[in-house]
Amino acid sequence: MCPVGEDTNHQRSPLLPVRHTVPDFFVCDLFDAAPKGDMASMEHPIFSLSTKPDRRARRYEHNGHFLQVSPSDLGLATVHDRDVLIFCISQVMAALNEGRAVSKVLRFKAYDLLISTNRGIDGRGYEQLRAAFKRLQGTQIETNIITGGIEMIDIFSLVDRVRIVRETREGRMLDVEVTLSDWVFNAIHSNEVLTLHRDYFRLRKPLERRIYELARKHCGRQGEWRISLDLLQKKCGSNSTLREFRRLVGEIVEQDQAHGHMPDYALSFTDDVLTVWPRRALPDGSGEAIAYDRVRLTQDGYEAARKAAPGWDVYGLEGQWKAWMQKTQKPLPRAPDAAFAKWCARYFQNHGRP
Repeated sequence: MCPVGEDTNHQRSPLLPVRHTVPDFFVCDLFDAAPKGDMASMEHPIFSLSTKPDRRARRYEHNGHFLQVSPSDLGLATVHDRDVLIFCISQVMAALNEGRAVSKVLRFKAYDLLISTNRGIDGRGYEQLRAAFKRLQGTQIETNIITGGIEMIDIFSLVDRVRIVRETREGRMLDVEVTLSDWVFNAIHSNEVLTLHRDYFRLRKPLERRIYELARKHCGRQGEWRISLDLLQKKCGSNSTLREFRRLVGEIVEQDQAHGHMPDYALSFTDDVLTVWPRRALPDGSGEAIAYDRVRLTQDGYEAARKAAPGWDVYGLEGQWKAWMQKTQKPLPRAPDAAFAKWCARYFQNHGRP
């Protein structure tokens, strides 16, 4: 029992509870698909950190890229609305890895999305999901950020269309069809995605989620990643004053040092510099791990791999190739396309057709 007057908030974990430990329904093939996020929106501040309607247009420029985000009457899409995209990207990537045909149009049960993203399944959970669909479809983006190796100035919504196929008498949606934008679908088909820890969906604060996304994108498996406070604020898209943003970041770091609740990465914050490093021990003990996740293949590379290993799913082979490099601590290839095709040829020689 805590002494009278003692603040117990510091003792409580910042993570949300696991709401659904054992599914009580039929589990479809892709229900346990690993959470995936597209790298472009992990790196750039597309989503609002606000928990209230954010109706302010935002422009972001960095290293020759620009991003103009305009809200609908309901406000900008939020970091928590991003759960919908993560679910959709995860489903498509899992299907690709199994060699299935995919489409920009996804059909799924709203209940499965709520369970997979650790959301409530009461009436409020369905209402929040409906509002997320509207904000995702209503938020307009203009950008020259490349996805799928194509650079163009594009104006789009993250979700082209949402159709509620069936709905109960109580107003709860059952089946949903979501049509992804070309921008998101290009990123998926080019494998410009990263796997997220499932505890991402347990992070309460939008800024915690945003810091994790940036750490996952920029740190990966490297020994350390550092970012100044002003650049961090820019990449997070925060509208707070620098003083308030400093306080918010410091609070998250303090909670992480007390509870270790941030997935995958530990944090420190000194002299307005946030330092991030992986929690797991690095394989070579040198303090620096090779960032195999950052090895990118072109469409020509994938085509060469398909010819080298006919019948095999090249996206699944890519994951095995990177895991093999990680295990054997191979140096990063100077010509990734050629290295992958050569590895696929050896794989096909050893395993034949699937």
